[in-house]
Amino acid sequence: MAMRVLGVSSLTRDLGQWRQGRHDDSASSRKSSKPAYQALADNIRLLIHDGRVPLGVALPSERDLASALALSRTTITSTYSLLREDGYLISRQGSRSTVALPSGATPNGLMFQATVAKPDRPAVDMSYAALPAPPEVEGAYAAALQALPAYLPSHGMEPIGIAVLREAIAARYRARGLPTEPEQIMVTLGAQHALRLLIAALTSPGERVLIEHPTYPNGIEAIRNAGARPVPVALRPEDGNSGGWDLDGIRSAARQTAAKMAYFVPDFHNPTGLCLDDHGRAELARIARETRMTIVVDESMAELNLDVEPPTPVASFARGSEIVTIGSASKSFWGGLRVGWIRANPALVTRLAGTRSAVDLGTPIMDQLATAHLLADADAILDARRNLLRRQRDSLLTALADHLPDWRPINGSGGMSLWVQLPSPVSTSLAATAPNFGVLLAAGPRFGVEGAFERFIRLPYAQTDADLCLAVSALAAAYDMLSPRNEQEATLVCV
Repeated sequence: MAMRVLGVSSLTRDLGQWRQGRHDDSASSRKSSKPAYQALADNIRLLIHDGRVPLGVALPSERDLASALALSRTTITSTYSLLREDGYLISRQGSRSTVALPSGATPNGLMFQATVAKPDRPAVDMSYAALPAPPEVEGAYAAALQALPAYLPSHGMEPIGIAVLREAIAARYRARGLPTEPEQIMVTLGAQHALRLLIAALTSPGERVLIEHPTYPNGIEAIRNAGARPVPVALRPEDGNSGGWDLDGIRSAARQTAAKMAYFVPDFHNPTGLCLDDHGRAELARIARETRMTIVVDESMAELNLDVEPPTPVASFARGSEIVTIGSASKSFWGGLRVGWIRANPALVTRLAGTRSAVDLGTPIMDQLATAHLLADADAILDARRNLLRRQRDSLLTALADHLPDWRPINGSGGMSLWVQLPSPVSTSLAATAPNFGVLLAAGPRFGVEGAFERFIRLPYAQTDADLCLAVSALAAAYDMLSPRNEQEATLVCV
């Protein structure tokens, strides 16, 4: 299989104003304290750690990059040589150098475990994005208990789900403008279970699966556990909802890797909160058709729209079976309600039902009945959930502005979390240090592959206003111990 090569336009776009405050490689630049090749290497290194330049890809040719950046070929050669010396490029005889992280890299002085005494109060858990159950969940289980006797004479094992829930899920899709019949629905043990079933059905060990970068960490693990290989395509949150997805990059990666499957979260993406617009959704479906790739769309957050109208389902733009959708009751209603679903063509549903028996024999009837009851009153429940999330998001943003004004939250339009850029690459050490100050975190690299996103952290706003304020205050104290003191520490991650 041909090696994947990073496009020169993608790299130059992500480099942006890399020479801002620097000099170029002309004669007038020789007074600069940092040569152009070193400044360029520093910026490429940061892109690697931020996940913008995926590991395993080849950088553009020296000639192409020199032309695009209006630099001399010698400057690019020196840049690549420096990256190679530092372990960020690996050379193999007879092929291009590929992007890597330094072998056996050790943390620098910023990466250490704080030794302050642990607080006497319970830690605020910011490592998950899930709300407590609304009052309606208790009533839903009471109603499920009343309906259960009708199912007791049967064996109780439903590999594709009970009819009443499949119809309720199909009706929910129809209400969103996507014609759907119960035969297109398979009920699962949550969206994660749905994804695992689809990976097993649509890929073989060793095959590539395209993902956004960053993305939902359990999605990455599901791909790896199936023996498939995640292929990251950088998401660019600074381009906003419509521009965050690199559609050209997705098309190029699909063609270069011959991937049969992609896993994307275009509906209030976890962790950034971005939502792909209708133009991008139509293009995504077109890419799937052109490349004969099945795109699995995770709609777990689809109904947590906070600033925009509910998005059009991506499957609305499909012309055949190129888009498969998974959903879940866990984010909309309660994480303890382990009910998800797959929307696909009936042939794939039948195929999945045939293979599911090797994994499990169906979703519990009580949980299915409770979910069907909740879906019947979903609009009222979701309105209250969205109002709660908006208020808690405002509290988190206010606390960040007060305590950590140099942190840069991404302005997503829904979901349950902020994706925050840190001034320095200390995400892992911050996650290690923060529990000593009373807060639990999921470090940025959890949302990428091979150590990316050290300059990012996910901060959910699923906690109470008071807990969010406590968490940010604790984060400010923890971060103060890790803050870089000079430009070199802020730029270089490993020594």
